[in-house]
Amino acid sequence: MKKRVLLIVLDSVGVGALPDADAYGDEGANTIRNIANTVPLHLPHLSALGLGHIQSAGLRKDPGATGAFGKMAERSPGKDTTTGHWEMAGVHLSHAFPTFTNGFPEDFIQRFEAEIGTKTLGNTVASGTVIMDELGEEHLKTGYPIVYTSADSVFQIAANESIIPLEDLYHMCKTAREMLTGELAVGRVIARPFIGSKRGEFSRTPNRRDFSLLPHTASILDNLKSAGKDVLAVGKIEDIFAGRGVTRSNHAAGNAACIQATLEYMAEPFDGLCFVNLVDYDMVFGHRRDVQGYADALMAFDRALPGIQASLNEGDLLVITADHGCDPTFTGTDHTREYVPLLAWMKEMSGLKDLGVRSTFADVAATISEYFGLSERYEAASFMKELEE
Repeated sequence: MKKRVLLIVLDSVGVGALPDADAYGDEGANTIRNIANTVPLHLPHLSALGLGHIQSAGLRKDPGATGAFGKMAERSPGKDTTTGHWEMAGVHLSHAFPTFTNGFPEDFIQRFEAEIGTKTLGNTVASGTVIMDELGEEHLKTGYPIVYTSADSVFQIAANESIIPLEDLYHMCKTAREMLTGELAVGRVIARPFIGSKRGEFSRTPNRRDFSLLPHTASILDNLKSAGKDVLAVGKIEDIFAGRGVTRSNHAAGNAACIQATLEYMAEPFDGLCFVNLVDYDMVFGHRRDVQGYADALMAFDRALPGIQASLNEGDLLVITADHGCDPTFTGTDHTREYVPLLAWMKEMSGLKDLGVRSTFADVAATISEYFGLSERYEAASFMKELEE
């Protein structure tokens, strides 16, 4: 009998500051609650799964909600995409990925330039949209790629597609990935292609690619694949895991395209996991502190949710969560260290189950492992029995 899990990550949709948030400068962060306190936020279908029953979310409780709800704390240090996704897949970090608040060491940049055969621009901490305007015209004149980082553990290379072809940009990123080792081993190298001919008109294209470190231990993806199961990745999931454990991937860009790709996968009789990242909350709205845009994107997913639920068969498991916070009401452009929501649903469920506060995102991996009859629990606790009660 084929069994399926649909795991959807609402990228950056946090539900309140973690106890150690002060160490990250994130006291008071609460992505969903602070959005709801700023602009109208109507999420009836997520509430029908129990989102409003997560007290820190600050939303109306649906008395007729059906499913299971809770929230999860991140055990690993950090608050970035790779850390969050790896932990929910069962890979814990003992140390946070390195960040570079003053840019990368000059000797590394010189070595990188020698490897790629060209000088670079930037090497600073910046917002991607801002640095395009600041250095885009110089990039067009010189042909030099733009290198920058952020508060996250990333090495980003931006280039106009008319100046540096995509394959050349990806090759530069692969070169950087191979060179960034030891104390320079950032979580991700990111290709940031854009178009436009002058300041104020530059815009990113959907051809972003992430080049991640390899997970240092086996994840639920690896173990499912080893067990002969399908592991279908949507959006940037394949990149986050450096392709490991993935059997098929759709690199759809943007929430709408990722939702469509998810529905197409769910229309197939696969046997295993469909792992989805919806990036727009974080990339398009969170980092840009666009509260209304973030709210609109949440409500768009809520409208799509009944169709997603309808794509599940009896016995299939839907899990909706997040990887960190990115409270758009905060100053700056950084992620925020928050609890993430946990919603689980199966067609045959009745009533509402409280999954409580989970001590690690890896409880998701433990649950998926138990669902498929595998033995690994990733130093975590499965909530599969609570779903079956």
